[in-house]
Amino acid sequence: MKGETVQLNLLLAWLWILLGFASGMVLGMFFHGEKWLGGYASLKRRMYRLGHISFFGLGVLNLLFFLTVQHRSPASSLVHFASLAFIVGAMAMPLCCLVMAHFPKAHLIFAVPVVSLILGGVLTLALIGEEPQVPGTANTTALNPQPSASNPP
Repeated sequence: MKGETVQLNLLLAWLWILLGFASGMVLGMFFHGEKWLGGYASLKRRMYRLGHISFFGLGVLNLLFFLTVQHRSPASSLVHFASLAFIVGAMAMPLCCLVMAHFPKAHLIFAVPVVSLILGGVLTLALIGEEPQVPGTANTTALNPQPSASNPP
């Protein structure tokens, strides 16, 4: 089950990139209207643009996470929880942008994607600090070049 969670990051990454293209197409069909969504500087229009770009940014982030954990044990709790945190953050951000565009007083809902993404980043950094757990992966002595009995100078 935990390995399947990481596969969801890959699926979500490409789906979000595709949604970035699609939302850009829709926004692009109307952006020429000077007063569309309240004008260029309006909060509503800015939130729609932020939601659009968040599809690309968080899609790429999930792709990078997927690539980062390829040589880690999918059974690791850190991998599982970081994966879920990035998925929740990616799903919540465009939704929060849409809600905020129409209900500005709901700005505190941005805590959900932001805290989730920060948690995913912290857990991923902790993962990177661990030794790789998958047999046959690249040796990490390049990061720690100190000689040992199994790694003579």
